[in-house]
Formats: sequence, C-alpha cells, structure tokens
Amino acid sequence: MSEQKPGDSGQYYQHHVFFCLNDRVNGEDSCAHHGAQAMFDHCKARVKAEGLNGPGKVRINKAGCMDRCAGGPIMAVYPEGVWYTYIDNDDIDEIIESHLKNGKVVERLVTPPDVGR
Repeated sequence: MSEQKPGDSGQYYQHHVFFCLNDRVNGEDSCAHHGAQAMFDHCKARVKAEGLNGPGKVRINKAGCMDRCAGGPIMAVYPEGVWYTYIDNDDIDEIIESHLKNGKVVERLVTPPDVGR
C-alpha cells in the first residue's frame, strides 16, 4: 500500500468549499438569485491567486441545492462542516483570510443551525 498523499491528516484537501449555485426557475428563492455564481468565481480566483489551491490545500467546488435556501446564499467548508451565509466579496475575502488561511471560523457569517429550506 502506498503512503497517504498529500498531507498528514489523511485528507486530500485541507479545506473543501462548496458553493450552492442552485437556480430555482419556479419562482422560489435560491442562491443563484443572490449572486452566488459571482461570489464562487471571486473565491476561486482569489484562492488560486494566493496559491491556496490544490492537493493538501483548498478546493473550491460548485454544488447544487444544499437545502438551506432560507439562509442563502450558502457555502460550506469541510471537513469542519461550517456553513456560511455571505453577502458580497468582502465576506468571501474574510472567510478566505480567517478560515481558509488561518483556521479561524468567521462567527458573524455562520448560518444558524436551524435555518433550512
């Protein structure tokens, strides 16, 4: 059996970030109606520009409905399982700097646990 790569934790990515980009066309509110795609693009570009992306580091992924529409737009950071509600690029930048770079959860942006669809 080969040795675990790329990190000591046994996880392929230190942080795996999922952005809900779901677009409900039936009139229901959804993350896509709140600029989720633009925030995803911003986050992905910023993480890459700072050299935070790749194995052993950070992966930014698109996701379909994460079933927490009432808190949207939504993103989740794993393996911690922290769910964020964000508004703009400044919020995304704060999550990158505080959580992804320094391991400190941005409490003011954490989606309350009782918020669902």
